Amino acid sequence: MSLPTPFNRPALPEALAAWKQLLTARGLGAEMRWIFEENLCFEKSRAAQGGFHLGFQTKFSPPPEDALDLAFEHFCETDKRMVFYRLGNHLGKSICVLLCDPWFETRGEADGFLRRDEWRMSFHPGQTDEIEEITDLGRWLRRVKHGRAFHDLDFSMTLAAIDEIKIHGRVLMPYERFASTMLNRLRRFLGQPA
Repeated sequence: MSLPTPFNRPALPEALAAWKQLLTARGLGAEMRWIFEENLCFEKSRAAQGGFHLGFQTKFSPPPEDALDLAFEHFCETDKRMVFYRLGNHLGKSICVLLCDPWFETRGEADGFLRRDEWRMSFHPGQTDEIEEITDLGRWLRRVKHGRAFHDLDFSMTLAAIDEIKIHGRVLMPYERFASTMLNRLRRFLGQPA
């Protein structure tokens, strides 16, 4: 069994500076807009049979201003590889997602990932494509939630987890989420404030 390679994660400003430098060097938008799992919008593609079109939205579930800071801090508490992932361009800004999982440990340049092993981080600058922002509620409600191929973006932080960190100081376990939901329902049933 091989020992894990030692690493030292940078602070968020240093990591963002390296990310911005990479984007600028590639001629991509260095101004970033960060989104989270609830902001991703997979739709069935009309062009490719069985394919998907990826968009995003921030109208129906806008990320709080400190969401990136909280996600970065939470991911730094693990020894898993963190990824700065660019989905595309929208109105001159790079649409980015922060990911974290051992899934990315084997991903390299052939997969579009630039590794910084001393930080246990990778950067995925993506394409120059324009990504669509979904503002139509009907399209958002019809988005594909299940039955699609596994994707790198399945390892993004959720806004629900960000809320849990703000409220409880940590991400809750599934049984704690269930108990909290049941208590809130019981309180509403009894006419008590949640």
